Amino acid sequence: MKLNVEIIPCLNDNYSYLLYDRSSDTVAIIDPSDFTTCDKIINEKHNKLDYILNTHHHLDHVGGNEKLKEKYKSKVLGFDLDKDRIPGIDIALKEKQNFKMGNISFEVIFIPGHTKGHIAFYLKDEKIVFTGDTLFSLGCGKVFEGTNEQMFRSLNKLKNLPIDTKIYCGHEYTKKNLEFCLEYDQNNEFLKKKINWINLKINSNSPTVPISIGEEKKTNIFLRCNEPSIKDAVNLNNASEQEIFSKLRDLKDSF
Repeated sequence: MKLNVEIIPCLNDNYSYLLYDRSSDTVAIIDPSDFTTCDKIINEKHNKLDYILNTHHHLDHVGGNEKLKEKYKSKVLGFDLDKDRIPGIDIALKEKQNFKMGNISFEVIFIPGHTKGHIAFYLKDEKIVFTGDTLFSLGCGKVFEGTNEQMFRSLNKLKNLPIDTKIYCGHEYTKKNLEFCLEYDQNNEFLKKKINWINLKINSNSPTVPISIGEEKKTNIFLRCNEPSIKDAVNLNNASEQEIFSKLRDLKDSF
């Protein structure tokens, strides 16, 4: 594989991602939460940084932007709707735009809900998607600036990617998400099989990402709002998928 993705744990539970395309010697980082942590890895491995990509404007995803840009003369990329809120932005991306970094191409997927200008970076050829704070392993982001309806539609966009697409998300929330999924999807055998694996990862301070779209469709309760057993668990048997999602999101907020 010509693209190397390195997971950089930042702050308490954030993940930044360092991308290196060997064939063109291109280096990029997704959501640099913290300058010092990210710079240490960049400096050791490459001593250069061509691009900084932001999924959304929250400080724990853009905190390292300006210092990294100043040090490495990097180009900062973010969504057009967030161009006034992403520090140091140079290139304002559009929905469904394709952008090329070296020999790596990505498509911009607009996924509002967590924020109004949230996007994912989909690297189709590499079968990778960076989902920020929209889709997590076994969960989804809180709805801050958008609506539950927007978040539901955004998750469905990601859900419909090829099942072998690997998800790299913005936080290590998997264990807590697992507990919520088990509360309302108790008979899910796929979910039960993940318990030991997740505990082993967490106990050894290892990331629980990446995870595949296919795996998430079997285990992530927010992608399973059409399941009769889940409708039954929340006492909304005749409700729409979107209504089930809204109920689950509300329950998770107070879980």
